[in-house]
Amino acid sequence: MSRLDFKPTAIPDVVEIAPHVIEDPRGFFMESWNARSFAAGGIDTSFVQDNHSRSMRGILRGLHYQVGHAQGKLVRVVRGEVFDVAVDLRRSSATFGQWVGVRLSAEKHNMLWVPPGFAHGFYVTSEVADLLYKCTDFYSPTDDRTLRWDDPDVGVRWPLIAGQPPQVSTKDAAGMGFRDAETFA
Repeated sequence: MSRLDFKPTAIPDVVEIAPHVIEDPRGFFMESWNARSFAAGGIDTSFVQDNHSRSMRGILRGLHYQVGHAQGKLVRVVRGEVFDVAVDLRRSSATFGQWVGVRLSAEKHNMLWVPPGFAHGFYVTSEVADLLYKCTDFYSPTDDRTLRWDDPDVGVRWPLIAGQPPQVSTKDAAGMGFRDAETFA
């Protein structure tokens, strides 16, 4: 019996994963990664790098991706809540240029699989959020790219708090527009 439920999103290659959480008065237990369960769920991959990111409410990070060393990411929130987004940058895909967003939270324990070939980003909706994400390839600064978070051709509908612009890094503010961005075959 798998302790993980795999739910394809509107872009079927991006998968929301809901673990079976066992709770009692002492706390909880859940399986967040199991190679056999993930392979049975259609995600047969290995990971080479784990990252931890902490951000405050109103921070938007992304939309990041790597060319040459494309990374698949398994993302989960261990504190707080975010709106997590994946944008399909695979020209051969029927969903090229489309995006999907999922609310990830520590309370729900849900995760998101973002395969290689996608730009990824998130917006923090809680006071603070800690994200853990596993990557299928190493970080490569020379391959690092940023798709502009507010690109009108992609049209991500971020759940901005009180309609206020998010706080973004200088790098993210200078992201490329979709029409000029490097994409995948």
